[in-house]
Amino acid sequence: MDVVVNGEPRSLPESASVAELVAALELSGKRIAVERNGEIVPRSRYADVRLSQGDRLEIVVAVGGG
Repeated sequence: MDVVVNGEPRSLPESASVAELVAALELSGKRIAVERNGEIVPRSRYADVRLSQGDRLEIVVAVGGG
């Protein structure tokens, strides 16, 4: 299936979860926020939320500094 992640097209297996996408992007364990089709996905639901053809996702990585 095809989705758009941060403005870039990406192919994923059918019924991939947000958790699987995060792992594929090597972002597991990092401080991130995921928005799917305009709605924030709580971290506790990453494994439960299945992606669909044409979904638009924005993933923001928190960076420290000062």
